[in-house]
Amino acid sequence: MSAVGRVGMMTAMTDHLGAGRPNEPPAQDDPDGPGGRGHSKGLAGGDDPEGLAPAARHAVEAFVAHLRDERGLSGHTVVAYRRDLIQFLQFAGRAGVTDPGRVEPLLLRRFLALQRTRGLAAASIARKAAALRAAFRFLARRGLVPDDPAAGLGAPRGPKRLPVVLKPRQVDRLLAGPEPVDPIGLRDRAILELLYATGIRVGELCGLRLADVDLAADTVLVLGKGARQRVVPFGEPARDALLEYLVNGRAAMLPNPDRPPPSTRASRRAGSAGTRASGRDAAADREALFFNRRRRPMTQRDVRGMLERYRVAAGAPAGTSPHTLRHSYATHLLEGGADLRAVQELLGHVSLTTTQTYTHVSNERLRRVYEQAHPRA
Repeated sequence: MSAVGRVGMMTAMTDHLGAGRPNEPPAQDDPDGPGGRGHSKGLAGGDDPEGLAPAARHAVEAFVAHLRDERGLSGHTVVAYRRDLIQFLQFAGRAGVTDPGRVEPLLLRRFLALQRTRGLAAASIARKAAALRAAFRFLARRGLVPDDPAAGLGAPRGPKRLPVVLKPRQVDRLLAGPEPVDPIGLRDRAILELLYATGIRVGELCGLRLADVDLAADTVLVLGKGARQRVVPFGEPARDALLEYLVNGRAAMLPNPDRPPPSTRASRRAGSAGTRASGRDAAADREALFFNRRRRPMTQRDVRGMLERYRVAAGAPAGTSPHTLRHSYATHLLEGGADLRAVQELLGHVSLTTTQTYTHVSNERLRRVYEQAHPRA
């Protein structure tokens, strides 16, 4: 089935969902900048590995626990926000402010201004501002600081970049790349079909378990950002690819239960406790939906590398990634007449504004068609 046919099927699915209803990956910080490795010593923190004073260290640990345990944010987001807060607190410590309760708005603005002078991208500065707003809002609510100095903290807005979207015929060529003649080919075809049929993020795909797929209902249960679950439908091409992979491919890629997983230094130190933990991990691994050549659950890096090989063979644009298929999924749905609210739900967006980005993509395409076809354009 062509991409056009897939879009028609997906659009029909969104009609039911819509009835009756009205982030730059973390940038690498400068290792010699504020908070970098070159400044980790000599601050007020004494023996603290990152040079933080006790009050600052307590604030960081409380905030990280809040992000991880209460808000359920992804590991990547938690790591990025933690790094941003520590970088600011180290900057504040060098300015003589070692207690988060003594931070003033001017110090926060100076920190962001410094990032601009160092050439950091506007999107990265905006993320740092968001991290600081979230951190001080949390600290103020918990009474760890007397008030919130970051309440009015703004950040520069960079140029709005529209997502890269593949044309339907480009999607067709890409999805036709895997040859379903062995377990690897069956797996790759199922992954590519599922990515385009559902628009799920690559991290969500790698987190799928066998029990999350319902072939009777043609749906998949997805654990998204913030530990929010959603059920996403898929169409016949994805179901056929998944079924053939599950019947003829997955069993050949399962971890061998008689072969222990590779030992690590930590597990060797842990002794019998580590052995028991490894056993539990191995049992959990066998529940994964997709596996790599090492018989381990697929990682995001595995999926990106796999897609890149097929991208080159299909002649798709450079930079095409799993997220490009997500962008293409959303844009093709909207161009096919899907309801914006339904697409928001399918993508797992909290804010409708995020989903509206794809309406701009569709409008850009309409403008190009108009300019090419209309005699007075």
